[in-house]
Amino acid sequence: MSVSDETTTVSDGIILSDAAAAKVKALLEQEGREDLALRVAVQPGGCSGLRYQLFFDERSLDGDVVKDFGGVKVVTDRMSAPYLGGASIDFVDTIEKQGFTIDNPNATGSCACGDSFS
Repeated sequence: MSVSDETTTVSDGIILSDAAAAKVKALLEQEGREDLALRVAVQPGGCSGLRYQLFFDERSLDGDVVKDFGGVKVVTDRMSAPYLGGASIDFVDTIEKQGFTIDNPNATGSCACGDSFS
């Protein structure tokens, strides 16, 4: 893969904020596993039709899109990638809310709980 191809892929794919990358790195250190990647997937379900899934995965599937954010590997399967192009993942830690948030420009609607989108 050439540098220009990689740049195109990064601009079209998931963006992981520095705060999210730091949190993922801390969680991986707690697990004591360097072979895991953060897998981001879209699955059918939820109030609006599609639901995000974020989990650690050691598998490498055919067609996976892999990106590195400061030593944190983020993996998306080929079926989920079109739904996540340009999506930004952040980690919020405030008194009101703690957790990962996803800002997805491809989502045309979401449910009140924020767990699913269409």
